[in-house]
Amino acid sequence: MLNLALIVLSVLLSSHSYAFITDAEIASFKRQISDRPIGERIAFWAERFVGTPYDPDPLGEYVTKNVVIADERVDCMYLSFRSVELALSPTPEDAVSIALDKRFINAGRIEGGKVVNYEDRFQYGEDMLDSGKWGREITEKLGQITEIKGSRGRERVKILSKEAMMDLLLNAGVSVMPLQSGDFIFFIKSPGKRQADEIVGHIGIIKVERDGVYLIHASGIKKKGGAVKKVLLKDYISDMPFPGVRISRFD
Repeated sequence: MLNLALIVLSVLLSSHSYAFITDAEIASFKRQISDRPIGERIAFWAERFVGTPYDPDPLGEYVTKNVVIADERVDCMYLSFRSVELALSPTPEDAVSIALDKRFINAGRIEGGKVVNYEDRFQYGEDMLDSGKWGREITEKLGQITEIKGSRGRERVKILSKEAMMDLLLNAGVSVMPLQSGDFIFFIKSPGKRQADEIVGHIGIIKVERDGVYLIHASGIKKKGGAVKKVLLKDYISDMPFPGVRISRFD
């Protein structure tokens, strides 16, 4: 019965888009995927947002409104936050408690139903990755490493180049693919294209399926829009404007 239910859920996810999800739906899904590895749960929740509109608010709607949950529109950082929070929490309520840890350099605080210290949030993807709160970095285990110029106190940054990433995707079959569902992929900006000393220009979540490796990401432009998409990772990598990536994994 469980396998049948998951098949039905998969069909629903692939054929419909949802702007938000209720606590009751979250609780129902959680019961059905509770025995899956953490990475698979992260990818499951990320895929649940496919079709959701991109958040055009430059700060992020959740920051502007000082709220934890703002599932109606998401950007790449919020998608990352929410997918992990839902994957790690046993209940929808516990996801809020996890958010107050994972989204912040130190810890978030809620007063009067509002988050009162979003100035302490992670604003740079590289800070998320280097904090240790966002999984174990596995970049150096995936292929030949390249170094590029860093910023904000980081002299150099070790990355897996675009070429090395394509080689990995084209030459490793899915059955021996070193990437796993739920891995986080941080796309690194070229030094000359950084506008606010940001090293990470985009974040996505990997989902490995029988027919290939997919990227789930909030694809859009601030002040304009877009949507959460699921695309073949090799297609995205082949056309991406980034020179390389860093990757982390929740064990």
